[in-house]
Amino acid sequence: QVRLVESGGGLVQPGGSLRLSCAASGIIFSNYVMGWYRQVPGKQRELVATINGGGSTNYADSVKGRFTISRDKAKNTVYLQMERLKPEDTAVYYCNADGRRWGNMNSWGQGTQVTVSS
Repeated sequence: QVRLVESGGGLVQPGGSLRLSCAASGIIFSNYVMGWYRQVPGKQRELVATINGGGSTNYADSVKGRFTISRDKAKNTVYLQMERLKPEDTAVYYCNADGRRWGNMNSWGQGTQVTVSS
């Protein structure tokens, strides 16, 4: 059974930094595309960044150059380093493990709130 647990959210001032973590169990990274998504009330969940089994990354235009997705295979953990945060980055951030290409499930974490405000 896939389990994803996010941590690291919180309140930060504009221009600040945060690092989100997603501890994954029940998966093998090479068989999943791992990603971070975010959602604000009244809007659809949107892609922030993904990293595939080979380590290739993809970012939304709005976060390119500010956010970095990475993973630690030994810890089965995916990270999202967020720099130069803006008020519009405020959202609930969700970890995603998409294994459908390999016949596995598409799974979500419970989300962690990030608030960028002075």
